[in-house]
Amino acid sequence: MQVAIDTLDIYSKLKSVNLDDNAAKMLSEIFKQHAQAIIEQQREELATKKDIAEAKIDLIKWVAGMLVAQAAIVATLVKLL
Repeated sequence: MQVAIDTLDIYSKLKSVNLDDNAAKMLSEIFKQHAQAIIEQQREELATKKDIAEAKIDLIKWVAGMLVAQAAIVATLVKLL
C-alpha cells in the first residue's frame, strides 16, 4: 500500500506563513521522509491477513495433535485399568 504525501501542499502552506523558500522545501521533505518511515515501521509490525491465516493453521495442527495424544493416553489408561 503506497501512501501519497502531498509535499507541494505542505510547501504552499509553509510559504503562506512567510517561511523562506529553502526552509519550506526542506521541512516538506523532512515531513515526507518521517511519514514514510512511520508507515514502513507499521507495515513491519502489523500482522497481515496472511500472517493470521498461517497462525490459524498452526494452531489447528497443534490442537489436532494434542487431541490425538490425549486419545492415546486415555486408551492406554483404560487398558491398564
